[in-house]
Amino acid sequence: MARAATPAIAALVAAGAPHTVVQYPHDPRVESFGEEAVAALADREGVQPGQILKTLVVAMPSGLGVAVLPVPSKLSLKAAAAALGAPKATMADPAAAQRSSGYVVGGISPLGQRKPLPTVVDSSALQWDRVLCSAGKRGWDVSLSPQDLVRLTNAVTADICA
Repeated sequence: MARAATPAIAALVAAGAPHTVVQYPHDPRVESFGEEAVAALADREGVQPGQILKTLVVAMPSGLGVAVLPVPSKLSLKAAAAALGAPKATMADPAAAQRSSGYVVGGISPLGQRKPLPTVVDSSALQWDRVLCSAGKRGWDVSLSPQDLVRLTNAVTADICA
């Protein structure tokens, strides 16, 4: 059996979760990775911008956590902290996010992270049959059911958009 290309894909395969890997050309000059994904994937096979999710690592007094929300939306740090049971949250240092997740910024997947973190998925994800999130590499997304995303990340769901 071939080795999965990323830990995120390996986690999906190991769980038997139906998924599709979707690739697009990543421009190394681009710094807004989520917007690049939306530009490449929205309207492709009927995908809407709200179905494409970004993975943000947040720092809380108790440690790091993960917030997964639609790319076009802005994260409410207060709502994310509340959902994760913390008094407050700030954006994590990118180097800390990379060390903890095992992925590079712009390719951080909520799936298959080196160290599983408390995770919250914005409840809007549940309105879709499928959502897309990073597959663990820049220019790679994975399409899966939002229920599988929540289950495989042990996430809670909450309204975390500002």
